Amino acid sequence: MSSATQTPVAYKSPLHEMTQSTPTVLWNDSATLNELTYSIEHGAVGATCNPVIVLEALKREPHLWNDHIRKLAAEMPTATEDQIGWKLVEDISSTRAKLLLPMYEKYKGKNGRLSIQTDPRFYRDAKALTEQALHFDTLGPNMIVKIPVTEAGIAAIEETTYAGVTINATACFTLPQCVAVAEAVERGLSRREKEGKDISAMGPVCTIMVGRLDDWLKVVAEKKNITLDPGYLEWAGVAVFKKTYELFRQRKYRIRLLSAAFRNHMHWSEFIGGDVVISPPYKWQVRFNSSDVSVTPRIDKPVDQKIIEELLGKFEDFGRAFNDRGLAVSEFDHYGPTMRTLRQFLEAGQELAVRVRDIMLPNPDPLL
Repeated sequence: MSSATQTPVAYKSPLHEMTQSTPTVLWNDSATLNELTYSIEHGAVGATCNPVIVLEALKREPHLWNDHIRKLAAEMPTATEDQIGWKLVEDISSTRAKLLLPMYEKYKGKNGRLSIQTDPRFYRDAKALTEQALHFDTLGPNMIVKIPVTEAGIAAIEETTYAGVTINATACFTLPQCVAVAEAVERGLSRREKEGKDISAMGPVCTIMVGRLDDWLKVVAEKKNITLDPGYLEWAGVAVFKKTYELFRQRKYRIRLLSAAFRNHMHWSEFIGGDVVISPPYKWQVRFNSSDVSVTPRIDKPVDQKIIEELLGKFEDFGRAFNDRGLAVSEFDHYGPTMRTLRQFLEAGQELAVRVRDIMLPNPDPLL
């Protein structure tokens, strides 16, 4: 049949078109059943769970999880609310991971995974991160474990990779962090290969929280009275992601980049065409699918050099993010976006414990 008479392909949505016509894949930044189902229908081949997402699940699916929390409390009579909260994270993760098993098998481990976050309180403890990652890996055949890109996290990433765990590096915002992650994964994979251990089903990713870098620079601009075209600040995370992607291709690292922390459509549209993952929350997927943004490969289209020079000239922290030697591993923990994000992760864990407490031990006095 000639191209002139071929029937045009009918896509459900822009995101579905992206997943079917380019190497770029969609993961869902949620584990709530209706949101994950919607995302899978539009081409998603992965998902995420963490305390923030579990809190949303408790709000949206109380009929599924409130009784489960009471059951856990009965089965774990000496457990704290915090311990029960983390057991709930595990249970929701393993439950939703089953929905992705067909994609896991189809993609031979590269996709079809449920991403579960390690406890952020361990961000300085490589041993604790490694031990929890090894445990999470046992929750299902298609788990991928999030480890923060802190100094201890880099050590844990190598050890968990060596142990055969597929990792997702999180709390990551900069090119030097991504390089440290990629090198740690390469060391772990190489150690396995030398010992004749299988790596064929491993599919590690390195997340760049593009929107959180943008957020931080806006905080800095406000604090330091920096004036520039406000649109320029929407490009910071994009510029770091694109430069990192090119460097990863040059060095042939065996890890993919993942775009997270969405603030505008460029955190999706500018990465189309790359062998990368985009992982927007449900509300952003609905927005993208309702948009008129064309599904056009843009990953190799450079960010305007004028924008990059302006950001480099006015923001030291952008320079640290954009240059491969901008941060030493020993500086990762105290980089502004890292501290800000870890604090938010820690607060989410505390909020989850409070939510669990309210279900286990409801207030008997409606006036209090």
